[in-house]
Amino acid sequence: MKINCVWEHNGNDTLLYAVNLPGAYTRGERLEIAMGKMSAEAFSYLRWKNAPCPDEIFVEVVQEAPCSLQVRDADSDVLFEGEKAPLSMDEYLELKDLVLKSASDFFALYRSIPDKDRSNRPRRKTFYGQVPRSAKEMYTHTKNVNAYYFGELDVAGDNEGDIYDCRYRGFKLLEQKKISF
Repeated sequence: MKINCVWEHNGNDTLLYAVNLPGAYTRGERLEIAMGKMSAEAFSYLRWKNAPCPDEIFVEVVQEAPCSLQVRDADSDVLFEGEKAPLSMDEYLELKDLVLKSASDFFALYRSIPDKDRSNRPRRKTFYGQVPRSAKEMYTHTKNVNAYYFGELDVAGDNEGDIYDCRYRGFKLLEQKKISF
């Protein structure tokens, strides 16, 4: 299986996104390090999605995106070339299912952690504030970007309740808009 990747970087500091496995990515101090991690990430992603795993995985960079962000601190500053085209309804529904599965799994993982405030990580500040260090901080941060991302689609999402409920409500509001996929 060939994994097409977008390479976002600030110098050698690298984020490598698997275009054909939405949500799968690796980081590295150099492109070679991130590429070396991609096979394991792809296998893990495919197992999580309950999809068949190929015998071999090949990684190819299909888009390069230099940026000014410190990518080790940022989610992303890149728009994939393939993301510019409209989605079919089937593509939208498949991506929506993945986003909701991710929220459900993330919430289940969070609930399973006995001491949600514990951390052995040092404090570190980034352009958006303190890096989340504990399970509670990571969950809160991840849940609380919900309104931001739906806002990027001109949808008044919110961060109330749990992460799954936030995303579910955001999709319902999105689907009420008169848009074409």
